Amino acid sequence: MRIISGTLRGRDLGAVPRGVRPTSERVRESLFSVLGSIEGMRVLDLFAGTGALGLEAYSRGASRVVFVERSKPVVRALHRRVALLEIDADPRIEVLEGAALRALHRLSEADTAGFDLAFLDPPYEAGRNESARETAIEGLFEAGLLAPGATVVVEGPKRHPVPPLPGIRVVDERCYGETRLTWLRAVVTNVE
Repeated sequence: MRIISGTLRGRDLGAVPRGVRPTSERVRESLFSVLGSIEGMRVLDLFAGTGALGLEAYSRGASRVVFVERSKPVVRALHRRVALLEIDADPRIEVLEGAALRALHRLSEADTAGFDLAFLDPPYEAGRNESARETAIEGLFEAGLLAPGATVVVEGPKRHPVPPLPGIRVVDERCYGETRLTWLRAVVTNVE
């Protein structure tokens, strides 16, 4: 598993922790091709796992990347990966350990508003995790952490599309093998 592009292009991300399903290079390459330039964006990598999405964003010029992961062993592996890349002292990188909704609450209390881009790649858990996925999506949109016009990209199994959610619209959706990527934005209401 390697960084595809940017300042860390070609750098090895190391071994994948047990029980973690990383986003494939092909899917990451397609995702970032659709996103275009992310230079200067503030990025949230929720359910970070290997951190591949957030690290790719960092390599491509994101001004800040916050990783959130609940598993202690996976967080330790992510810290090792960041150290291996020699970016562990960079203040633009932050790794938070904890469940997604708790981490969102902590970030909102710390007044960490203004993420331009967020990745949500929750565990698939054989299709049993859709309600947890939707709760995390709604929690993110309700937490006040997204900048106006922010994009949220949800990765999940092809067979389980993101259902309609109040106040959230699907702006794009693409499948790569058995993986579905869904681009979401807040519904903008015109107040006159």
